[in-house]
Amino acid sequence: MKRVFLVFGLIGALVIVSCKEKSATAKINTENVAVAAERDAAAKQVPIMTFEKSEHDFGTIDQGTPHETIFVFTNTGNAPLIITDATSSCGCTVPNPPKDPIAPGEKGELNVKFNGSGQNQVTKTITVKANTAKGSELLRIKAFVTPKGTAAVGPTAN
Repeated sequence: MKRVFLVFGLIGALVIVSCKEKSATAKINTENVAVAAERDAAAKQVPIMTFEKSEHDFGTIDQGTPHETIFVFTNTGNAPLIITDATSSCGCTVPNPPKDPIAPGEKGELNVKFNGSGQNQVTKTITVKANTAKGSELLRIKAFVTPKGTAAVGPTAN
């Protein structure tokens, strides 16, 4: 029992001795506070990618015929927009994003090439990764692909 009291006494003494440092408010460096406030204000400035359209329909096309479209977007945020990657759901669709940063208020273009593969109704997705708050945007292309050499009739409406 004496050992238990001795152990608790030593732990209590260590706690009391360790708490005799300067208080937390005395340790704050005002220069660091100013730098942190500036950093936080800069972190609130983010680019926003606003597309004119997020889906393009090529309509009825012949199989194997290449097509392309351009997705136009505007940086409606308050920081430069940097596209880090653009990938598609298959190798038949090739996105070509701009390499340079897009300034706030400026427009940019994402060129997408589709080689007309597949048959019937096809839908492909393009994922655009950027330094936006969301981190990525999703675009779609659609087409009704007819076999090569057949008349382009497409789906019928009921």
